[in-house]
Amino acid sequence: MIPPKPGLECSNCGAEIAPGILTCPACKRLVHAERLGELSRQANELRQTEQWNQERDLWRSALELLPGHAPQRVKINARIAELAEHCGNEVAHKTSPAPKWLASLGVVGFTLWKFKFLLGFMLTKGKLLLLGLTKSSTVFSMFLSMGVYWSIWGWQFALGFIVMMYVHEMGHVSALRHLGIKASAPMFVPGLGAFVRLEQYPTSAREEARVGLAGPLWGLGAALASYGVFLATDMGIFAAIAQVGGLLNLFNLLPFWQLDGARGIRAMSRKGRGLLALELILAWTITGEAMLLLVALVMGFRTIDPSAPETSDRRTFVEFSLLLIVLALLCSVHVPGLADTGR
Repeated sequence: MIPPKPGLECSNCGAEIAPGILTCPACKRLVHAERLGELSRQANELRQTEQWNQERDLWRSALELLPGHAPQRVKINARIAELAEHCGNEVAHKTSPAPKWLASLGVVGFTLWKFKFLLGFMLTKGKLLLLGLTKSSTVFSMFLSMGVYWSIWGWQFALGFIVMMYVHEMGHVSALRHLGIKASAPMFVPGLGAFVRLEQYPTSAREEARVGLAGPLWGLGAALASYGVFLATDMGIFAAIAQVGGLLNLFNLLPFWQLDGARGIRAMSRKGRGLLALELILAWTITGEAMLLLVALVMGFRTIDPSAPETSDRRTFVEFSLLLIVLALLCSVHVPGLADTGR
């Protein structure tokens, strides 16, 4: 028989507290009051020295020690929202202008300078993509899923489908890391998809939208890359992968349950949701893609949600709109030799 895990003892009244409880059931004192005070002191010191990222991470750690009803959460969430703006401005300020000698080369110099940043972006994101593959749980579950899809579609299409899902999930991981939110590497569920397990959670509708739409945005990039390879090689398998990438990410934009679209529309007003529904119907009439109509119907239903914010986050609306347009076009990609999937 395994003995039960001993609980804590309240430092205020001496009552026994079960593991995982954040408030003393007897005197209602916060169990981690001393630790919260220390985190608050450290965060205020970082605030004085304008170390925004470190301060944000400390406040997120503090949220883990507070019960959901604690009034302190409101103030901390507001501060994290302020720090999101500071962190964004800090990144923008680090971007230095092009050297004078490059500027003097005109268009050539501008192209070289932009190529430098494009190369840096690719190396940074490429490093993050490889980081996920260092986790044994990710790799093992990935191979199990690929085995399922291989038996259905053949190894070429199965590999492309797995890569598409992996890039999508790493988009979420990238956004979470940028916001200082702890999360696991992607995990695959054979035949069902993949997911990322959060250890901390977004504190605002805007953060929810950033995290939710990051997956489809990265997935769109992967689908466009596959289509680019098809245009360069005329190999139908890459057109098929690009098309299924469009469908996969468009499905994830359904504003329903825990799908990415449901997270995205949390930062959008009822009017914004209505405009997206009209955009979807227009895209459906042009392309005839049934998935667009399904998303439009669910989006239209969500326009009556009374909990929607008064105003839409502009970035969220633009990203959602662009995703719907480009993914709709990818769903309409012509796939030559569709029956040949590499089996």
